[in-house]
Amino acid sequence: MRIAILGAGAWGTALAINAAGQPGGRREVTLWARDPQQAQTMAEQRENARYLPGHPFPPTLSVSHAALDGPHAPQRDADLVVIGSPMAALRGVLTALQGVVVPVVWICKGFESPQAGAPGGLLGHEVCAAVAPGLKAGVLSGPSFAQEVARGQPTALVAASDHAAVRDALVAGFHGPTLRVYANEDIVGVEVGGAVKNVLAIATGLCDGLNLGLNARAALVTRGLAEMTRLGLALGARADTFMGLSGLGDLVLTATGDLSRNRKVGQLLAQGLSLSQAVASLGHVAEGVYSARTVVQRARVLGIEMPISEAVVALLEGQLQPAQAVAALMGRDPKDEAL
Repeated sequence: MRIAILGAGAWGTALAINAAGQPGGRREVTLWARDPQQAQTMAEQRENARYLPGHPFPPTLSVSHAALDGPHAPQRDADLVVIGSPMAALRGVLTALQGVVVPVVWICKGFESPQAGAPGGLLGHEVCAAVAPGLKAGVLSGPSFAQEVARGQPTALVAASDHAAVRDALVAGFHGPTLRVYANEDIVGVEVGGAVKNVLAIATGLCDGLNLGLNARAALVTRGLAEMTRLGLALGARADTFMGLSGLGDLVLTATGDLSRNRKVGQLLAQGLSLSQAVASLGHVAEGVYSARTVVQRARVLGIEMPISEAVVALLEGQLQPAQAVAALMGRDPKDEAL
């Protein structure tokens, strides 16, 4: 099977390494980088020293920087195309792939920044419907840190799409001894889970950074899951999806794992760093920082209450200090636990 992964960040690189390194050499993987210099360096060093150092490339992993609209574009010979760009670049890449006939999936998580005529921003499948409706498309998501996937540590992901052929292609492309891939038809629920958990991880990082205790962290994770579910149901998702890998699973990992960039942002804000200082110290994208406002905007359009996410936005925009954000949440009126 030939897989083209478009985007050489940490997560795209980790998937490329894992897929190309599976026993039997059944998968030929091309990792595409937009920057020719980065591609050349990776090809020479046989690793992505910039975003995922210390993880050598398997022999069946090749590197490309060919233009996506050119004769040597990596997607031309692929059986499966994976978009590994940040959410902000998804629209442009999908536009470039409009004529592709094989399954196309993305691995970014979040809501796109609002576009003209799209209040609150769009999820990945909505962006695809707007710019490349003819694609057989889907998303690969779930609880996963790039370093652990690249090392071959046990991981489970979910392949979501309206098209059975896309789900089957993702299973064929990535399922293996160290990476289990489960199929799911609920692409809305899977994408909502992947988007909202990053925002909630900032809140739990803040909680841990302020040393509020494990009780507080458990409360944030649990009530955060309720927020995520409310928004997902309003957008047409299934409730059971949020008890699966892309809901509860990804939330627990991102909210509690030391490798979580979004959680780290919350911890750094609690220590008194500014948002710009916190983001600069990461060296990678923390999607929750960029999607928090969009999550809240989409929820407001739908009339969905998301107090934890609202507090995160106020914190990120400097309207509240860390201790004030906590006080605002704890000072809310009593209510029933039901969604």
